[in-house]
Amino acid sequence: MENMDYLNLLNPQQRLAVTAGLGQTLVLAGPGSGKTRVLTQRIAYLIQVMGVRPQNILAVTFTNKAAREMGERLETLLGGQAQGVWLGTFHANCAKILRREAQYLPFDNNFVIMDSDDQLAIVKRVLKELNIDEKSFRPNGVHAAISTAKNNLITAEDFPTDSYRDEVIKRVYERYQQLLHLSNAVDFDDLLLETVRLMADQPVVRERYGRRFEHVLVDEFQDTNLVQYELLKLLASVHQNLFVVGDEDQSIYRWRGADYRNVLNFEEYYKNCQVVLLEQNYRSTQTVLDAARAVIDRNKYRTPKHLFSDRGRGDRVVLYDAADDRSEAAFVVDTIRQWTNTGRVSGGDFAVLYRTNAQSRVLEEAFLRAGMPYRLVGATRFYGRREVKDIIAYLRLVFNPDDEISMARVINVPTRGIGDKTVLTLQASARQANTTAGKVLLDLGLKGADSAFIGLFSGRSGAALTDFGSMLAGWRAVVQDGISLPALYDRVLADTAYQEYIDDGSEEGEERWENVQELRRLAYEFSEQGLGAFLENLALVSDQDTLPEEAANAPTLLTLHAAKGLEFGTVFIIGLDDGLLPHSRAKDDEEELAEERRLFYVGITRARDRVYLVRAGQRSTYGAPEEQIPSEFLDDIPEELLQRQGQQRRSYGSDYGSRPKTWNVGSARGSSSGSSASSTVWRSTPPAQSAAPIIEQRYHPADHVQHGTWGHGIVMDSRVQDGDETVDVYFDSVGFKRVVASLAKLEIVPKP
Repeated sequence: MENMDYLNLLNPQQRLAVTAGLGQTLVLAGPGSGKTRVLTQRIAYLIQVMGVRPQNILAVTFTNKAAREMGERLETLLGGQAQGVWLGTFHANCAKILRREAQYLPFDNNFVIMDSDDQLAIVKRVLKELNIDEKSFRPNGVHAAISTAKNNLITAEDFPTDSYRDEVIKRVYERYQQLLHLSNAVDFDDLLLETVRLMADQPVVRERYGRRFEHVLVDEFQDTNLVQYELLKLLASVHQNLFVVGDEDQSIYRWRGADYRNVLNFEEYYKNCQVVLLEQNYRSTQTVLDAARAVIDRNKYRTPKHLFSDRGRGDRVVLYDAADDRSEAAFVVDTIRQWTNTGRVSGGDFAVLYRTNAQSRVLEEAFLRAGMPYRLVGATRFYGRREVKDIIAYLRLVFNPDDEISMARVINVPTRGIGDKTVLTLQASARQANTTAGKVLLDLGLKGADSAFIGLFSGRSGAALTDFGSMLAGWRAVVQDGISLPALYDRVLADTAYQEYIDDGSEEGEERWENVQELRRLAYEFSEQGLGAFLENLALVSDQDTLPEEAANAPTLLTLHAAKGLEFGTVFIIGLDDGLLPHSRAKDDEEELAEERRLFYVGITRARDRVYLVRAGQRSTYGAPEEQIPSEFLDDIPEELLQRQGQQRRSYGSDYGSRPKTWNVGSARGSSSGSSASSTVWRSTPPAQSAAPIIEQRYHPADHVQHGTWGHGIVMDSRVQDGDETVDVYFDSVGFKRVVASLAKLEIVPKP
């Protein structure tokens, strides 16, 4: 596009931002408002109109993907004129500066950058060197403390010691840095911290880059932390031309150190800055925007934004109240299938968002049972996660001690002094005795020093193997005595101290432990069938080789955090219950609650056309089903924006209880007048799939029925409620299911 034609494609506010004069500009860009377009065209404007040379422009992003996208747009817009722009992530730009200025640094310009695994390995080495117990000072937790310090501009020398724990971490921090320097290495946090220190301590360097970068542009400014904010101020210290784009309402990485207050403080620090609001949304319908705005408007300490769209009102937001978490997942899968069966949309148009990765298991199983492909983003599939595979391996070994694959996986997890050499000796001795390694372990565990195998191992290795064999023998004995599956599960966790091993106090550790507890919930469901049936079920469910790993045309399952920056035609947000969203950690913390509200806001605004908010009346948290309280965020959405579906729930107090006890199952289409819904059912679903309200009971106990996916089943119970019929069916293929008649489309068939 030649000359200034691209400016004609901008709306008035976008144009105001792109053509801003010298000085500081804060662009508050609502979701879907075209911020990437504004940033790239601002760079084009600087080059073509203001005569700024590309090498005098620094553009900073948070991800390599965003940098690549911006680079491609600049190439399309300017061609060769864009060559020379410093465009990249904070870390990439800092690495470039550090290599150029290595003469001022305690490392050479060929330094290596340690990845997260390398960093953790160094922490573990330091703990061992200093004789610090890893059980008291978890490596992940110690590393997180060091990372937090660096992000707050605190060096090892300045690390405060207000407690014994602080003193230990300071010692580890100091030695950690020594080992990095001895290896001529830095970690990710050092890239930022060392650049800030370089600029602050070396006036000549600060002056050089300050003069070079006449204009500094920043994307996703709300995600900056303290060290990044200080770095930006240093880089823009000479010309003072700082152009930042962000939205405090979309700041959802507080746990990484991001501080949304940087957006609010920008106007305080730069008193004469120009503020431009981008409020026109090009992604979503007005109903989606109104629902999102109703949620975020409850937050304090923000700039109000009046988001608007030219895409019309669109469908109302569907609020579905499921009986339990399995019904929650079934509703999602059935609704997606209804839509895709019309041929008007594809599976790739749908996303299912949730607060924690542990919530994906029930969803994954629902998709597998329905024979529908799905794509899991930002996490390993539930049954492929390390902690889940560990516990399954333990249980498989209890069930079958000859399972050498499971034995090899967990014999030294958590670490118990059984190295690879010892395992090889164990396996070799078993082969020589014409038995299995599992039986050798059981013999050691049951006989101890009297075992014929004890002499094959050194004293320390023999003792470790004997202890493990004793644990295994004890588990098998209680199984023989009739212990319940949940009790066996708990005993394995207790005997191995697995929680202490997996949950190091970090958010990642907490999530891993949540996955272990989620697997326990499934074990509870197999209390009567026992260990064998449980393991057989897992083998069937977790066999996912037939599913494409990256199904481009499949629904996407991902956390709300992972959804940032993405968009989909239809978005489901599940788990809208107190303790999940908002998360239980936010209960007594106003800042955490505000972050949870921002997270919900980000989730809603991922949708172009439709939003489904889904919750469950009961949820199996740690095995036994527990009654759930609806998320307080649901109270924020005006009734006229909602289309209620699902079972009738009793009042839980708060505003939720003041809503109608009998839900109007009407049109999901909004109108500008806010008129009441018509009597047509499921207008949020395609007309061809909708059904007239069921006012008489059709299904009765002992009826034989046929389902499109689950096949033959027998009706156990049925009842009419909320304008529909809820049917309990036992299917030959998948067991018990509770379905909504108008969605399940059960066909009554003759008794076989």
